[in-house]
Amino acid sequence: MNHLNKSREKAGRITLLVSDVDGVLTDGSIYIGEMGEQKKFTVVDGMGVALARFTPLQIALLSGRHSEATSIRARELQLEENVYQGYLNKLTALKEIRDRFQVEPGQIAYIGDDYVDIPVMRAVGLPFAVPNARPVVKEQADCVLETHGGEGALTEAIEFILEARGELQGAIEQMEKDVYQVDEEL
Repeated sequence: MNHLNKSREKAGRITLLVSDVDGVLTDGSIYIGEMGEQKKFTVVDGMGVALARFTPLQIALLSGRHSEATSIRARELQLEENVYQGYLNKLTALKEIRDRFQVEPGQIAYIGDDYVDIPVMRAVGLPFAVPNARPVVKEQADCVLETHGGEGALTEAIEFILEARGELQGAIEQMEKDVYQVDEEL
């Protein structure tokens, strides 16, 4: 069995996807000025989170830094209850997340890009890395995504998991029905 097939097999057991923020949901840049801290997020990841809502897959965000920009984005994604910020020891946060969602390590996937993500990647069932991750982080990943941080990496991981679980097409169809409640006569 090749490496990608093994990752798909693991993805079929995932019920919770946890993502780092800076470097995964963003390109890692932080803009600081008179208006305070700003970050650039992509709407592509918003669509991925919306797609996951049509399935049992849960999403959580985990950041070593606290940022108001992250809090705002989490609210927009309706993940404000699922955002964990200010945890340099991300294993502490992972334990809280596991307890809250009542999942086993093998049911969790994690996307990381930097050194502080390595312990979490070792503690979950399916570790992902973005292609712009530190080389040692990519070595810890079962799957290195094709999409860079800040460009839709979260959505790529969501699609990978949903495809492995056999839920992607159904979620797309359900989203289509709910969002585009089109009159049959059109």
